[in-house]
Amino acid sequence: MAENRSELRRKCMTILYQMIVYDKEHMKYDVSDIINEVCPVENEFVKEIVYGVLTYKNEIDRIANEYLEGWTIDRLGNTDIAILRMGIFELLYTDTPSIVAINEAIELAKKYSDDSVRKMINGVLDKVYHEKVEK
Repeated sequence: MAENRSELRRKCMTILYQMIVYDKEHMKYDVSDIINEVCPVENEFVKEIVYGVLTYKNEIDRIANEYLEGWTIDRLGNTDIAILRMGIFELLYTDTPSIVAINEAIELAKKYSDDSVRKMINGVLDKVYHEKVEK
């Protein structure tokens, strides 16, 4: 059975989470090995999100830090970082409709983040969206 995009985003979040943990522990890893471990069936959507977040990570983090009032992205939990990076990437670098990108990130945050962080993620994505629309 084919997985829906919401389930694939959850897998992307898991992959990005693992990479954040490995990076913080200064452990070497192969991105494709982590992808295959979490998502054994090859999936272009998963690759696009994971490799896209990796490619634009510095820019994504800069944007997140610009909108995280009184916080920086590295102070968030690893799961929250993964969700926020994925949401910003989808908003700015994919054809995913903005409302879908924001809603999917918020749904993940409802399941995996506490309420205050969910609100923070929502606020950042809303600001990124409004900046994107105004350009």
